[in-house]
Amino acid sequence: MTPPAPTFSKEERMVSRLLMETLFDKGDSRAAVAFPLRVVYRLVERKEGSAPAQLLISVPKKKFKHAVDRNRVKRQIREAYRHHKQILWEQIPDSQQALVALIWLSDKHCPTNEVERRVVNLLQRIVKTQ
Repeated sequence: MTPPAPTFSKEERMVSRLLMETLFDKGDSRAAVAFPLRVVYRLVERKEGSAPAQLLISVPKKKFKHAVDRNRVKRQIREAYRHHKQILWEQIPDSQQALVALIWLSDKHCPTNEVERRVVNLLQRIVKTQ
């Protein structure tokens, strides 16, 4: 498998409601927490032409009332994932795809380097449990 490009393309975003339901409704999903982030993930059969991993980022309105605050946190998470996604991509078999949801738990902002450390920690934990 070729190393991932340092981008976060459309194919890497989880936009399908069916995939979201697969991730959250079925009993096979696993979860881990590295405060202020929680990850829910699951391996499924990979469809032709899809990315090895698809990511969903959720920052609840309950935590940040203003869209500008939610968008900032999502941007931090996206950048951290984009820089370190090879941790996950290198370990996924060619026939499988990882569905990953990163959910923000705190009602406070965190520095970007802290968010990046937590994302890396969660990606490494996903790889260990495969």
